[in-house]
Amino acid sequence: MKYNEAEMLQFAEKLGSNLQAQDIIVLTGELGAGKTTFVKGLALGLNIQQMIKSPTYTIVREYEGRLPLYHMDVYRIGDDPDSFDMDDYLFGEGVSVIEWGELLGKDLPEDYLEIVFDKYVDSFDTDADRDIQLIPHGQRYVQLVESVQA
Repeated sequence: MKYNEAEMLQFAEKLGSNLQAQDIIVLTGELGAGKTTFVKGLALGLNIQQMIKSPTYTIVREYEGRLPLYHMDVYRIGDDPDSFDMDDYLFGEGVSVIEWGELLGKDLPEDYLEIVFDKYVDSFDTDADRDIQLIPHGQRYVQLVESVQA
């Protein structure tokens, strides 16, 4: 799916409004592809009014809304996912969003929704577009994708 920034925020808000406790979203994409911007939309769908900031240096940022949002960036933890209590977030009362989650490899849970971002600029379009691919892992996420794409 191809989105400009406003459309991406709107789609992310729709997805956020359909999330449940213990849902896990893994965001994959290069720097500047729109991962943190997407989380801003998810937060709106969770009725979170706080400013969303990248958790690059803090590893995890927590926000309160309809459900708690645990926004993680695991880029800096390398191959040591035990450097923080990730399970406390994944199996807690909120929604976990993991930027660079693909780096966790086998340490990812079996079921989650992966969202892959590819940013590109068309020379005829001044708005930077993003191609977003939703990859459901597990039945819960197949149903979630179907509900937001309907």
